[in-house]
Amino acid sequence: MHTSLRNQILCAIFTALIAIGAFIRIPVPVVPFTLQFLFTTLAGVLLGARLGALSVIIYIVLGLMGVPVFAEGGGPGYIFKPSFGYLPGFALGAYISGYFAEKEGRPSFKNLLLGNALNLAVVYLCGMVYCYVISNFYLGTPIALWPLVLYCFILAVPGDAVLCVVAAILGARLVPVVGIRRSKAYNG
Repeated sequence: MHTSLRNQILCAIFTALIAIGAFIRIPVPVVPFTLQFLFTTLAGVLLGARLGALSVIIYIVLGLMGVPVFAEGGGPGYIFKPSFGYLPGFALGAYISGYFAEKEGRPSFKNLLLGNALNLAVVYLCGMVYCYVISNFYLGTPIALWPLVLYCFILAVPGDAVLCVVAAILGARLVPVVGIRRSKAYNG
């Protein structure tokens, strides 16, 4: 895959923003949330499916190599944390948001919001399934389905749902300025 220097720089910037977003915590009752979801979503919206997902994958690889970019550090052992499943979900979600952003030359708010909502669903599905499996079958700290849904979805999703809207608003305004060319003939 050939990418221009501009695209490589934008991808690196979003990798850094995702890392920074892991440490920007907005305190809300019970479940504080970070801005990671916003930056992974914007990576997809502004960079497109491939480069948006690539920026998230680079972030994950850096964290697994030991660079402390995850919310709770880094290193290969992070795979065994119940929250790890959200990270691959971010990559897949960025791809989905990017796909919806690429469907139109200048994506509409409605199209971006739909892509971002699907992104949100995929991120939470990956995170919850991983949390359930790793907790129940590896860590020996079983979690029942209702507490999983309560703590990993119901209490956590409202803030990220707002971020879906914010990313759609920003994307509709920024894609024409920052976004990767949307032509099907464009190859990277």
